Amino acid sequence: MTGNVFVGILTLIKKIIIFMLKINNKKYYFSVIIEKDENGMFVGSVPELKSCYTQAKTLPELYKRLEEVVALCVRENKSIRRQTEFLGVQRLEFSV
Repeated sequence: MTGNVFVGILTLIKKIIIFMLKINNKKYYFSVIIEKDENGMFVGSVPELKSCYTQAKTLPELYKRLEEVVALCVRENKSIRRQTEFLGVQRLEFSV
């Protein structure tokens, strides 16, 4: 009987782990703003996630770092701002 309980507990643990992996593998779609700063670094930020930004010397490295920081922000924040629809970018002139 003790063996059956142990097997039952292991089965339950496996189900919990699988469930957590499914939660962590949920796909999200975010708009990302990518800019180049005065030092030539690429800076990527995700407006829908609080304090979610990173930088890199190349775009491929920036994409890799964005994946890491988005995963971290989603796990840590557990609250996503209202997802917005990207409409476009305009460069406007202002007289100050």
